[in-house]
Amino acid sequence: MRAQVYADALVKARSALAKGDGIAAEAPLRAAVRGGAKIDLVRAELGEALLMQGDRRQAREVLYGGNFAPASAAHGWHLRGRLELVEGHLPDAGQAFDRALRLNGNDPALWVDIARLRYTGGEQAQAIEAADHAVKLAPRDPRALELRGLMIREQYGLFAALPWFEAGLRVAPDDVGLLGEYAATLGDIGQYKAMLVVCRKLATVDPGNVRALYLQAVLAARAGQTTLARQILLKTGTKLRDLPAAILLNGILEYRAGNTNLAVGHFDRLLRLQPDNLQARMLLVRALRRQGLDVEALAAADPWAQQDFAPPYLLQLTGEAYVSTGRKREAASFLSRAQEVGESAVAPIQPGQPLGTLALAYGDAPNLAATAVPYIRALIAAGDDAQAIAVADRLQRANPGAADAWLLLGDTRLWADDKLGALDNYGRAASIRFNLATLLRIDDAMRSLGRTAEANAMLARYLRQNPGNPQALKLLAFGRRSLGDNDGAARIEAILQSRGLRNPL
Repeated sequence: MRAQVYADALVKARSALAKGDGIAAEAPLRAAVRGGAKIDLVRAELGEALLMQGDRRQAREVLYGGNFAPASAAHGWHLRGRLELVEGHLPDAGQAFDRALRLNGNDPALWVDIARLRYTGGEQAQAIEAADHAVKLAPRDPRALELRGLMIREQYGLFAALPWFEAGLRVAPDDVGLLGEYAATLGDIGQYKAMLVVCRKLATVDPGNVRALYLQAVLAARAGQTTLARQILLKTGTKLRDLPAAILLNGILEYRAGNTNLAVGHFDRLLRLQPDNLQARMLLVRALRRQGLDVEALAAADPWAQQDFAPPYLLQLTGEAYVSTGRKREAASFLSRAQEVGESAVAPIQPGQPLGTLALAYGDAPNLAATAVPYIRALIAAGDDAQAIAVADRLQRANPGAADAWLLLGDTRLWADDKLGALDNYGRAASIRFNLATLLRIDDAMRSLGRTAEANAMLARYLRQNPGNPQALKLLAFGRRSLGDNDGAARIEAILQSRGLRNPL
């Protein structure tokens, strides 16, 4: 009889887990243990139920509290790995996944999590391979299709990702994760009516879903419906409090509504989270100036406005703030720089420690970005370009699947005036992840080599997959103008102006 109770409990729990209901899964398992079943027999399922509820502390106690039954050992080790991955313990997650893989190498859910681990650890190429393998094992698995869609979106672009999300939704039309990613991608390509339809479906399937609310708020903001966007965001409560994109949106909406003091608070908090976010810094400076707080605006602008790479809009705002404080000489300098036509000079970030100190740290861990990157900066500052390239090359070879490692090597070569070598490195990064950061580098390298037409063609290809991307549009406008196509540049400028993508001066 006891064996039958245990078997029934497992059936009920697994059914609830399949539906994503951790609470309903936990109850029969606890009852079975109270009835005399050994906890090792249900340890994996109970740990999964607790993880599903977000109770990581209890999940850890259960999953590490003893052994797993042989029949569930692979799943148990998989869940240990998932717990470690969620908590950011990547080496421990990898070890647990390896144990699970030895016990059951054909579990698509395990391969999905392995792909996530690899991606989080910077092994993007290996993550793509793992996601591909998961799809081959289970071509109709929603999680595998969702993850492959996310990676396709990074690797090739927005339009290329849509079929993967659509394939997943044909299998699981009410899947919350797929609906959220599909809606976000539709919004990014400008298909706002379709995005709204998917958001409403998401809200029906999962009432109060914060992602559906956020996306609808973004849509309302883009349409100029500030009051509606603010009302929608209020419904999210505190759930998006620490999400940078939501903080930025809140600041913009409060600024539009005339609540400049609230806008300043949002932009200031965002800068505490992301001190290098130039967009947020410019918005903060503009908001402070609207309040007449020009001294505070100058404090917020400095030292970024002093840098060679400072955007023209930041220079304009800084100059105007100096005018308002009566410092005409400083104002003239910044306003003059703001009017200069052309690209800002590239400048390396200065190292924060002496070269010798950074060399010692690098010697202890030469294959880690945390030690290699500061050392490379220091070598560049010291004029030792050859050694900087050697260090960047070693880091790339230690991390062959990381797009960022290829970008770093390309940056180092570009600084050493090896433009062709840099372009090759950037191209290798693009084969793994062709995002905006990669695009900007390839564009810069091509133009520095005089390959303006090729750079424009590449931008056009990028925009076919990622239509409406403001940075790519601005680059293409510059590129068309540099070839003498002023009409083409004017058409792109008209698009930017109509969408409010040019900073007001």
